[in-house]
Amino acid sequence: MAAGAVEIALTLAAWRDMSSRPASRVRGPKRVWALAVLVQPVGPLAYFALGRQK
Repeated sequence: MAAGAVEIALTLAAWRDMSSRPASRVRGPKRVWALAVLVQPVGPLAYFALGRQK
C-alpha cells in the first residue's frame, strides 16, 4: 500500500513539474514524457533523472 502511494505521489509530482516547466527545459517532447510517466515505477524516476534540463 505504501509503495502504491509513493508511485502516485511521484507521478503527480512529475506531471506537475512538467506542466509548469517550459518545453525548452524538457529533453524531448513533453507529450512523450507525459506518457512515459505512466510506466510505473520507472517512468517518473526517468523523467526526474533524464527528462529535465537544469
